[in-house]
Amino acid sequence: MAGGKETTRQRMINIMYLVLLAMLALNVSDTILNAFKNINDSLETSKSNVNLSIDQLFAAFENSKLKEEPARAQPIYDKAKQAKAIADDLDNYIKSLKEKFKQQGDGIDPETEDLVRRDNMDIAQNIMINGKEGEKLKEKVNATREKLIALLDEADRKNISFSLEAKDPVKKSKGNWQEVYFGEGTPLTAAMTILTKLQTDTKNAEAEVVKKLFGNMDKALVNIDKFAAVAVAPTSYVIQGQPYTAEVFLTASDSKSNPDISVGGGKLSVKDGKGTYTGGTGNVGVFKWVGTIRVKQTDGQIKEYKTPEQTYQVAKPSATVSSTKMNVIYAGIPNPFAVSAAGFPLESVRASISAGSMSGGNGNYMVNVSGGQVGQEVSINVTASNAGKTVNLGVQKFRVKGIPAPVAKVGGRMGGDVASVQLKSESEIEADLDDFPFDVSFRILRYKMTIIKPRQEAVTIPGSGGSFTGAVRSALNAIVPGTRVFFDDIVSQGPDGRQKILPSISFTAK
Repeated sequence: MAGGKETTRQRMINIMYLVLLAMLALNVSDTILNAFKNINDSLETSKSNVNLSIDQLFAAFENSKLKEEPARAQPIYDKAKQAKAIADDLDNYIKSLKEKFKQQGDGIDPETEDLVRRDNMDIAQNIMINGKEGEKLKEKVNATREKLIALLDEADRKNISFSLEAKDPVKKSKGNWQEVYFGEGTPLTAAMTILTKLQTDTKNAEAEVVKKLFGNMDKALVNIDKFAAVAVAPTSYVIQGQPYTAEVFLTASDSKSNPDISVGGGKLSVKDGKGTYTGGTGNVGVFKWVGTIRVKQTDGQIKEYKTPEQTYQVAKPSATVSSTKMNVIYAGIPNPFAVSAAGFPLESVRASISAGSMSGGNGNYMVNVSGGQVGQEVSINVTASNAGKTVNLGVQKFRVKGIPAPVAKVGGRMGGDVASVQLKSESEIEADLDDFPFDVSFRILRYKMTIIKPRQEAVTIPGSGGSFTGAVRSALNAIVPGTRVFFDDIVSQGPDGRQKILPSISFTAK
């Protein structure tokens, strides 16, 4: 402030300035408050998603494991229900705190969708610090964490990663946990966001515990007391010239003791108790084989096991190409195609066209050809990748056709009697293509309109484009009952760029 003697007015100004500075120091900007609101909304969404995931875990377990193995699944299911009850108890307590915040914060402002007194820095402190609710919340958070962990096996407890925990800061000068999060200077909306985060942490902790509990059902229970011969082939459908392979092995076998495995009298190379059989694919046809496994028992005797009869088919390379709407290709528009090849995954199949363009993949393509190809044939070639090699699967030809000519319509009508008021209200002449499998748009380039009023000479007016404007609009506005209106020399253009003259249409005004 200025030195020396001050007038009463100057002292008043100085006092007001100090008050303003104090108000500014206490004020929290809307930008910061909005940021807390956005974080709170994001946490609410995350909490809802986790809750939905938990419900789906319970539903899946109830519909599968609990029905299939009730004796083993029921204890696990009961523990998961305990986890849910423990988490819900904490969640409900936090909800009660949020309700107190809402009541003392004068409810929700419909404009900000946030608390009316969201910038208040006393409410949260009074409830959580002065009212001791923060200390109670801290105890319940830590107790909930311990209860959830106690539901897990010793091995699962070591890998806990959820963040549900209320720990005092390392530096004592910062105060305890509740003072850090809800103490002096904490806006009400920030405190509300902290509570929502704790709810989200609670749900995440519940989800992790439930997943670990349900995961115990999938831990293998192995009882090696039976032997069975098994043959596994990646596929039973093989393209001519490509190798057919299958694994023949003894289940529950010891990798240190390789059994004797043969097919058709020929011994197979055995590794880790498994033999690999490679069948011939030089000829087309169906081929069958049986694997024989001989194992030396502990008493020195040889035990023999045979696989079920295996079948594989060798076929010539082939491909199927089909238009999903027509057996032709229309010029000027995208034509959807499905391309597949028996015995090959869709991602390995490729297709190309001799003229035009073909885009897409994984079995679904779009074919485009220009109007200049109308009346000609194009070829679609299909190949596939197999073991690093490109296999040619065949070529099919398709005829290129032009898009059929549309018909002219006014107000959805192709002529006939129409009320004069209705005819006056129409704004354009359209080109419509009926009963065509593609959604094709045409535009009107030009036309002529002839109007014959009762006892008057015919008047012909040219129109440009499809809209009724200028002289055409004026003439239509002047029609009376009994007037006949003709549209002819109608020229349209389709997506293939070709122009077509459409049949004339006529109306009689009533």
